[in-house]
Amino acid sequence: MPKNAKCKMRNVELLPPCPRATIQHFSLRTLHCARRRSRLCTILFLACVLAQANAASARDFLWKVTGKTGSVYLVGSVHLLTQDFYPLSAAFERAFAESDLLVEETDFGELTSPQAQMLMLSRGMLPSNQSLDKVVSPATFAKISARATQLGVPIEPLKRFKPWMLALTLAALEWQKAGFDVEYGLDKHFYDRARKDNKRVEGLETAAFQISRFDGLSPDQQERLLAETLKDLDSEMANISKIAEAWKSGDAQSIENIVLQDLKDDTQMYQRLLVERNRNWMTKLDGLLTRPGRAFIVVGAAHLVGPDGLLVMLKSKGYEIEQM
Repeated sequence: MPKNAKCKMRNVELLPPCPRATIQHFSLRTLHCARRRSRLCTILFLACVLAQANAASARDFLWKVTGKTGSVYLVGSVHLLTQDFYPLSAAFERAFAESDLLVEETDFGELTSPQAQMLMLSRGMLPSNQSLDKVVSPATFAKISARATQLGVPIEPLKRFKPWMLALTLAALEWQKAGFDVEYGLDKHFYDRARKDNKRVEGLETAAFQISRFDGLSPDQQERLLAETLKDLDSEMANISKIAEAWKSGDAQSIENIVLQDLKDDTQMYQRLLVERNRNWMTKLDGLLTRPGRAFIVVGAAHLVGPDGLLVMLKSKGYEIEQM
């Protein structure tokens, strides 16, 4: 993996909580963040975070996609916010009200189920005869120890984590330390709304598939993901204001520049965590665009932008794209 291709994904998107006895609660959707390096993590979750401020902006990170026989709403999301970012803009509220089906990357109810949490833990922990300090380099483990001290977290429980799992967990803790929480994320917000309004909820993929995107990384890729996450956690928080401004103005190009610029350097990671999933989703989006009614689709912001993003894929197939 190229040096600059860090854990730029967030969001951005799986979230079963770690054992509370091991480390404070964190959610699956934070996985999506960690995929593309901490900068993408920052972006993705911030993408959601700033929706409330959009009331004064000309556009939102929300698109209407129209085909010959139907239409859907497509929302770029990050998965952690603060309570201060509600209520959302009128455009989000109108679009959701006009929809009869909520579609998320993975059904939020499934993501937070005991089964998904247990799967996350079983896949994210090292075998009992292995320890993190023995599977990563001494330099990387020294950085892990230093970060654990900063967070006030004991190092011993962290030795059970696989490198990819620890990368996601540390990123989640940083966001939580900054005041962001999955409880206020767009995914949970619209999931709760759908339940209240008796709207159906579907997922584009399963929690098991999302977890496999990380657990299937090679040992070398996992360590690089962890090392770069540790390196960038502090500095990447400074990018929040830039991301916020781009999000508030509905500036997809700026989000692309910030989020994808390093991820593309690692072709394998870029394909595995972004492009392959987008292509898989396109088949399902085609179906949603021909069904009766209208779907409200919420996916990580990084999946929308760039030459391999859903917006370009949809436009290339002849769908009309309108930013709201």
